[in-house]
Amino acid sequence: MLIQLQDQLNSKLSFLKSSKLLIAISGGLDSVVLTHLCCKLGLNVALAHCNFNLRGKESDADEDFVLQLAEDLDLEVFIESFETKLFAEDEKISIQMAARVLRYQWFAELTEQLHFEYILTAHHADDNLETFLINLTRGTGLDGLLGIPAVNNNVVRPLLSFTREDIETYARAHKLEWREDSSNISTKYLRNKLRHDVIPILKEINPQLLQNFAKTQLFLNRTKCIVDDKIAEVIPKVIKPIDDYTFSLNISEIKNLGHPKAYLYELLKDFGFTEWQDVFALLDAQSGKYVQSHSHRLIKDRTCLLLSEIQNNKSHIITILESDKVVNTPFGALLINDVDAITETDKSVIYIDKDRVKFPLTIRKWEKGDVFYPLGMTGKKKLSKYFKDEKYSLLDKENAWLLCSEDNIVWVIGKRADNRFKVTENTKQILKVELK
Repeated sequence: MLIQLQDQLNSKLSFLKSSKLLIAISGGLDSVVLTHLCCKLGLNVALAHCNFNLRGKESDADEDFVLQLAEDLDLEVFIESFETKLFAEDEKISIQMAARVLRYQWFAELTEQLHFEYILTAHHADDNLETFLINLTRGTGLDGLLGIPAVNNNVVRPLLSFTREDIETYARAHKLEWREDSSNISTKYLRNKLRHDVIPILKEINPQLLQNFAKTQLFLNRTKCIVDDKIAEVIPKVIKPIDDYTFSLNISEIKNLGHPKAYLYELLKDFGFTEWQDVFALLDAQSGKYVQSHSHRLIKDRTCLLLSEIQNNKSHIITILESDKVVNTPFGALLINDVDAITETDKSVIYIDKDRVKFPLTIRKWEKGDVFYPLGMTGKKKLSKYFKDEKYSLLDKENAWLLCSEDNIVWVIGKRADNRFKVTENTKQILKVELK
């Protein structure tokens, strides 16, 4: 096993030999073997152990074991204790998901603060098969059948080509000690049920199960490369950027593709959507209909779908002092200057009677019930009615910003000024506000 891992380091994982590495160690068989192998190969490693406080004294004993192992191998070790159950309740997620989130958040902090280049985990071939079967039973696309990647950003899994049997044989041959996690025995978790009840039967039916599974994943990954190449060809025809947070997907171009739903899934799968039938239905839905994930929203807007990142800035207010000349905002910079006359007219520029505004001015998002007096019209108008008349999409409305004096709207920024603050023949001081 040591020779095989050495060969992998020389051929596929050579970048590890000169890197500062952090091993995620539980104290169990797999991570203990990984640690010993890395030490024998002379890699620059330190250990990181998470105490999730889920098994009482057993969790504390795991921590003590890792501390002793680090001392025996003369390795630096980091220990972090988590209130996992409380975190799971607060975030309304499962214990397993909570542990995963906490673990990788802490690893990310360690790598950033202490400049570790890669995190090593001890996932192996049996873990890979279990993950494949879990995804298969839950329903998944091609990505879910590809298993665990050997390299995923800065997370590397050097043992992925070895079986659990390989690892156990190595540990016994070298008289290694490790900790057994009692929760791994329980079959109330799907992974354990597959490990103890399902996979042994599959191996009995076909002793070459893991080898054949590795071939299947190789073929699936090759298919994935073909899919990725085709999607790369399609993207420039279908997707156009609108701003840093928003993209437009051309519906007619999508429908002209051979399998529109399949393409739409591949284009949007990385944005957190789960209700795929609702996503597909947007192709023929009325304008204004939308589907939302935890991070993005997809809106039907006449001939396109607008994909936007959800921004948490509804209550964000920017204050402008009378002395300010340049004000940076989420949508650009406002240049504010006293001028003697009106020299240019453009939607990105307004001229206002300075004596009619009261500083500090504010910039904010629009709110339900907002009313203004559109320049060039008589009387007032609800902002919601203005948006409707101007055919604003839902996204346009959410991204509308207002320049205000006290509670009065001075400018729907970049669109329409308010009549109450316009320059007249009686104006003594002209204030120019320009959006860049």
